Amino acid sequence: MKDVWETARYYLKVAAEAIDLEPEITERLSTPMRFVEFTIPVRMDNGDKKLFIAYRSHHCDALGPCKDGTRVKPDLTPEEIKALSMFMSIKHAIGDIPAGGGKGGIKADPYSMSKGEYERLIRGFIRRLVPKGAMIDVPGADIGTGEEQMAWMLDEYEQITGMHSPAAINDKPVALGGSKGGYEATGRGVALCTFEACKDLGFEFDKTTVAIQGFGQVGSVTAKMLFEKGFKILCVSDIYGAIYDPKGINITNLLEYVKKTGKVVEFPGAQSIDSRKIFELDVDVLIPAAVQDVITEDNADRIKAKLVVEAANGPTTPEADAILSRKGIRLIPDVLANSGGAIVCHFERIQGLSNDWWEEEKVYQMLEKRILGAYKEISSIAQELKVTRRTAAWAYALRKIAEAMRLRGWS
Repeated sequence: MKDVWETARYYLKVAAEAIDLEPEITERLSTPMRFVEFTIPVRMDNGDKKLFIAYRSHHCDALGPCKDGTRVKPDLTPEEIKALSMFMSIKHAIGDIPAGGGKGGIKADPYSMSKGEYERLIRGFIRRLVPKGAMIDVPGADIGTGEEQMAWMLDEYEQITGMHSPAAINDKPVALGGSKGGYEATGRGVALCTFEACKDLGFEFDKTTVAIQGFGQVGSVTAKMLFEKGFKILCVSDIYGAIYDPKGINITNLLEYVKKTGKVVEFPGAQSIDSRKIFELDVDVLIPAAVQDVITEDNADRIKAKLVVEAANGPTTPEADAILSRKGIRLIPDVLANSGGAIVCHFERIQGLSNDWWEEEKVYQMLEKRILGAYKEISSIAQELKVTRRTAAWAYALRKIAEAMRLRGWS
């Protein structure tokens, strides 16, 4: 597949065929119900004005208001945003969340901008975003954005409306109405799915070897939870390189090292290896936790792992997916494995609407109940339909979305 949008539509088509979904519904879900492109003028520090292109995609709001994600990167494309909004529709339905899929983005390089320039860009995004609000469209964080940027968004929204509205923006700092456990949510969900899949496969945790591609917010949280359960993590990589230790990497020490240096390379006691080799290591579990399209038809046949857990969005191409299936490799798809963030964003919105803030333990208990409940349902559907877990996950979500569309008279 040439791009992630084509991949998303392909997965939709395969799942729709598996459950005999009406062609009319499939057609409506094959394109966003609303896609906007707009520009943001920003006064740069040198006095010049620069124009940035931004996007927002609402895939389908049959289940509820669209929400999540704001991605900022220089090579952003409209197709990427459309695909990610579709993924969010699927994740929300999988997590039993009454929301539709939303995704936004700005074509810019945040690392080439001063903090002041970046703040003006982010505030401009919210000013120009229409529609918006807790009951319509709720932006959240993604690549290039985090708690600080969400705080700017919330403040700008509240300055515009003249009222406090913590439920209007997700992924905020706790002090501004964010949910406890929000930072760890996606990685925690990945770890929970990994635990469950290993149990299904009969793996003993302390004898299970792992390789993790990506050691950012998601990969590091996942690694920490696996390490604490006794998993032996042999290899970890980030944008600077990969490290390998056949005896297992001490993740507690690695986290401290990364906190000081900002990278995993040259971690004492581990050897450096080519980052591309991480997919060919003889490990039990492979967790791609970085970017899309890293497992392709060029390397899928060399994967030795018995279990692949997709912590990133779209890390496996459809061609590679077919190869892994043919080889009998168990795969936990992204729309399930990394849905923990979407689930806790839902909890964040609930807390913001009710002004009732939960303790971290409650957030974790609710997250585990939701994601493992979905895991079991999807496993059952995979057996029922005799399809892969990816197709089963999409089918599980499509059944819910389609039912809401029928009830609304949309088909």
